[in-house]
Amino acid sequence: MKYMEEKFIIKGGRPLKGEVEIKGAKNAAFPVLVASLLTKETCVIDNIPLIEDVFKMIKILEGLGCQILWKGKRKIEINTCKVKLSKMPVNLIGKFRGSILLIGGLLARFKSIKIPAPGGCIIGARPIDTHLDAFSQAGVKISLENNLYEFKRNGAMEKPHEIVLKEVSVTATLNMLLFAASNPKKTVVKIADQDYQVQDLMRVLQKMGVEVKLAGVRQFEIIGKKRLKGFKHAIVSDPIEAGTFIVAALATKGTVTIRNAELGYLDLFLKRLKDFGAKLKILDSKSIRVYPSKRLKIDKIQSLPYPGIHSDLQPELGVLATQTKGPTLIHDPLFGGRLKYLDELNKMGANIIFCDPHRAIVYGPSQLQGVEIPSSDLRAGAAMIIAGLIAKGETIIHNIYQIDRGYERIEERLHSLGADIKRRIKT
Repeated sequence: MKYMEEKFIIKGGRPLKGEVEIKGAKNAAFPVLVASLLTKETCVIDNIPLIEDVFKMIKILEGLGCQILWKGKRKIEINTCKVKLSKMPVNLIGKFRGSILLIGGLLARFKSIKIPAPGGCIIGARPIDTHLDAFSQAGVKISLENNLYEFKRNGAMEKPHEIVLKEVSVTATLNMLLFAASNPKKTVVKIADQDYQVQDLMRVLQKMGVEVKLAGVRQFEIIGKKRLKGFKHAIVSDPIEAGTFIVAALATKGTVTIRNAELGYLDLFLKRLKDFGAKLKILDSKSIRVYPSKRLKIDKIQSLPYPGIHSDLQPELGVLATQTKGPTLIHDPLFGGRLKYLDELNKMGANIIFCDPHRAIVYGPSQLQGVEIPSSDLRAGAAMIIAGLIAKGETIIHNIYQIDRGYERIEERLHSLGADIKRRIKT
């Protein structure tokens, strides 16, 4: 049997024009789905993004014994009464980074669990030591044997805890919120992340009966309950997807209206774009219009934890920097491998010098030329699409499965904006 590979074929040079609606957030879907494990009552989750990584999480939950019914194109009903740890799909969990949130959800329900370390994008070292340290602070005993981590909570659910995270970690914050949701004693989490997926989970936990609130700078207080209610919730729309379409419009010098965008999570991103000379108009709290901006100049792009510019948007901004005048310093202190996509831009004709694994200087403007390039990870893949949209000639992007993990049929939505992009299967 031959391997079937899908690829994108893009012919650049067309300004994007029209409207696009933002779908549900991938990274918010994971913790909301896992939150259903905290209760035996039925939960209804709407605005599900129809993407590969979300389908994986749903498949894992079904493997554990969850009963999941689709109630529409983007709505599911989920009941976890029949969950059994003996049914855990270990192989699938080990290949999927988002599965790390199962630790908090399952450990809140069961006294002990065994789970493999998760997989995910190849963007540098992504150890789980921050999670292990946080659970240890919460009184959980952890051991590793045969590539499986065993977590035993013993009496951890009956005591108050103050947990200081080793770093500002989105997933470690989510894990602590999930774990603390069933502890009737107060849990304080410090050095916590407060990005869109964390705030969305906080709203879900409040619907379930958990007392959870922001209690200072990067700090949460949680008072949980042993018996939590089911919930109905629509997942927040994806700020990263909104940012991707905004940059695509700017890079192609197009006029695009983005609807259903959670602009409140993009404050610094939008402020910096305006500093760079971008012409943007906020239409309402969830709509923005991008206009052709011919004199962009970017001095520096630095990604930082929320409310900083998301690391997930740094590659898209790196592509935009190739079209602006003068040098642009790109600094991503979070992930050592996040700048690998710049190698592909150099192959397309960009002028980029690497300073170290976290910093590079882009000299622009450069006329990019279409080439065959891989999609090494999810966000780099989205950046390569934008590069193809502005390149001269034909760009072929391979391994687009990586892009499908986070963007729902992105080629169809770009095509509706006037892009010449096609999905093809290579035998």
